[in-house]
Amino acid sequence: MATPLADPPAPTVDWRRISSLVVGQAAVQAGSFALLIAMSWTAVQLGGRGAVTAVTLAATLPRALLLLFGGALTDILGPRALLLRATSVRVLVLVVGTVATATTHTLWPLIVIALIDGVLLGLTGPASGVLLPHLAPQEHLGRANSLFSMVLRLAPIAGSPLGAWFVVVGGLPAAMTAAAVGCALWLGCAAHVTHGMKRPEAAAPGGPSLLRRSGDGFRLLAAHPRLRWMFVACFAMDLAFLWPAEVALPLRAADQGWGVGAVAFVLAAFSVGALASAALGAALAHRIPTHLKLVVTGTGLAVGMGAMALVPSPGLLAGAAAAVGLLSGLNGPALVTAYQQAVPEGRMGAAMSTFALSGIGAAPLSLAVFTPVSLHLGVTGTWLLCAGLALVSPIAAGFALRAGAKGKAVERRTEDRVRTAPETTATSV
Repeated sequence: MATPLADPPAPTVDWRRISSLVVGQAAVQAGSFALLIAMSWTAVQLGGRGAVTAVTLAATLPRALLLLFGGALTDILGPRALLLRATSVRVLVLVVGTVATATTHTLWPLIVIALIDGVLLGLTGPASGVLLPHLAPQEHLGRANSLFSMVLRLAPIAGSPLGAWFVVVGGLPAAMTAAAVGCALWLGCAAHVTHGMKRPEAAAPGGPSLLRRSGDGFRLLAAHPRLRWMFVACFAMDLAFLWPAEVALPLRAADQGWGVGAVAFVLAAFSVGALASAALGAALAHRIPTHLKLVVTGTGLAVGMGAMALVPSPGLLAGAAAAVGLLSGLNGPALVTAYQQAVPEGRMGAAMSTFALSGIGAAPLSLAVFTPVSLHLGVTGTWLLCAGLALVSPIAAGFALRAGAKGKAVERRTEDRVRTAPETTATSV
């Protein structure tokens, strides 16, 4: 009598390497934000508004353009090879930049450094985005993303004042040195995190070129309904959030005579709420139903944004912002997790490059669309319009969940047909 096989052990979360990822990303992200503040301030001193615009474009345009190539390279080379090589080059660039900015007080080193840094960040962005699915099984991926989102929220909070302090203490070279140290720490953490991650098998000769593969992310969206709906959910929420936070909040505070302190108070309240719920998600995200994290909190976010547009005092506005932050800390990581879970095997790099591009592209698009609209609808009317747009996110997430349920039902029916099919009979002649 055959002994029944034991069930395979359940996959576990590699918290040691996730901790390395979080520490490394905290260091490099804080250093990058500090460097951004220092470079912008230095550019203003050297050439005014035109100079800071040139530096900003040099940093952002190459990053956006190279994201698609970075996704294709991640799928071809694997995250380890790409991250270690490009991050090593970035450390070297920042070290050289420290020397250049300490000895030359002109604009051109800033533009060159920003350009090269943007290229390297664009190439490595998708590779960083594929690491968590390697380290956590799907049922615990939400917890890992919640923990990671805390780093992304804390980095600008810590990095921005750090950059201002470096400018006062040692100028741009001090900020660039700090960014190089943070990048070197991330390089060591990335080596630990990606240890054992093998390079994907080489494609057959005559396969698609890198240029063609750079469009794989868009082709994935066209071919997979669940992934497409999750992309729409993420993009709609980003698009709806940015104009109220960046433009409407300062305008309303100025119109009401609340002062700039009210803006800082409201943003701080939002950040505290988001950090609190992200910490809760890191501990309990796997126990919270997906529908609640995606649809219910997404709907609450839209309602909360509408309430923020209508409340009559800065205290109530901060309270509404804290509530929106609490919902955002659960909804944001859940959106990323559901998007990652919908990606077909072996295509994570291409999918994350498109996802990262949508996040970068949402900011200028939101400003370009809603700023002229506000001239006709006013600040409050446009803010409410953004709240209505935010409702697209939970609706799209609901469609994604339905598409995923249909896909699983088809898989189960296929497996049942295979199991119940008559076994083939060997015939001897």
